[in-house]
Amino acid sequence: MTKREKNILILASVVGVVFILTQGLPSIKSFYGDRNDRISQLETDVQRQQRLIEDAQLWSERREAVQLRSTDLGERLFQENSIPLISANIQRLVREYATEAGVNITSTKLAESMSADGWLLVEQELSILTDSQGNIMDLLNSIETSDPLLGVSDFSVRRNRNQYSGTITVVGFSRSDNANAAAD
Repeated sequence: MTKREKNILILASVVGVVFILTQGLPSIKSFYGDRNDRISQLETDVQRQQRLIEDAQLWSERREAVQLRSTDLGERLFQENSIPLISANIQRLVREYATEAGVNITSTKLAESMSADGWLLVEQELSILTDSQGNIMDLLNSIETSDPLLGVSDFSVRRNRNQYSGTITVVGFSRSDNANAAAD
């Protein structure tokens, strides 16, 4: 090998080392960095999937609880679709609860109704009179635990000497004809 060939070989070796240092090392670092990022992403995906698997049982239980509650509430609705029938049933139930609680119902107003998205809401305002605050609380507790489900949307009481008088607005719910037909 001549001196010129040796110089060319040394120069080629130097160029090769410089090329490896400038191109090869960054490529290798980039490859391993990308690989580590992919591994990290896969670990994150595996953890997320494990959480989803663990939460699947919880969501299934919640879904079942909501379905049971929906069934229970459906059974606690008024089954009538007529506003006068629902109003009469609300009045009857509230009068029973009032009698048990020692509260007198002095008058009732004409029921108001509202229908939306297959639901029928009927509001019945009643005037009440009693001589004890405890009687009013007993009436409210009876309404709260009633079956079919009743709610109080408005309530006012004022004291006149030794009597308490006021108004209570009780609401009841029913599925309207359209929703019952769609459900069937």
